Amino acid sequence: MEIRVAPDADAAADVAAAAIARRLATAVRARGTASVAFSGGSTPVRMLAVLADAATHGPVVPWPAVHVFQVDERVAPDGDPARNVALLEPLRAAGARVHPMPVTASDLRRAVRRHAASLPLRFDVVHLGVGDDGHTASWPPGDPVIESPDPVAISAPYAGYVRTTLTPPVVNRARSRVLLVAGAAKREPLARWLAGDRSLPVSAVRRTSTLLVVDTAAAPG
Repeated sequence: MEIRVAPDADAAADVAAAAIARRLATAVRARGTASVAFSGGSTPVRMLAVLADAATHGPVVPWPAVHVFQVDERVAPDGDPARNVALLEPLRAAGARVHPMPVTASDLRRAVRRHAASLPLRFDVVHLGVGDDGHTASWPPGDPVIESPDPVAISAPYAGYVRTTLTPPVVNRARSRVLLVAGAAKREPLARWLAGDRSLPVSAVRRTSTLLVVDTAAAPG
């Protein structure tokens, strides 16, 4: 695993955006198309904005050739501020083909199975974060969702929401993973993960072909 430390959260977002842009641009050149999955939360907001404006901030991403998926999503109505899909609007506006998780379907399990069938055989990039409890994607501590054999699974209620999430086999089959972690609250779980603590959900993430971008507040001493 490669680790890059940036001076602050904005700089870390810029580093992660440039890394993802390079990977996507390379995939399009090699295969004519690319695929990426993004996690939600507040940390990737700047990263996604920079990616959408990659022509001025970094490598040019031919967004019309890129399929964008969600790593996870809260089960909530369309337009609910808790939803992560709104974070992808800058990429949609740039021309990306966005494939939201179908969390408003009346038959959620059936919709999840259909969505799983639409995933690429192998993502070019999967973006992840790390929570202050050591979770990543929507793999809450102690939730059996992390052991699911299905590509997309449904978590138990966590922090007020049921969630749909890509599972470890899908995340780890990706050609690369980019983790963006910022803030002092992440320092302790990040240190535990890097030290080999297998009790943390993030420990299910494959380290090979993984880039970890952290700001100085989150970087273990």
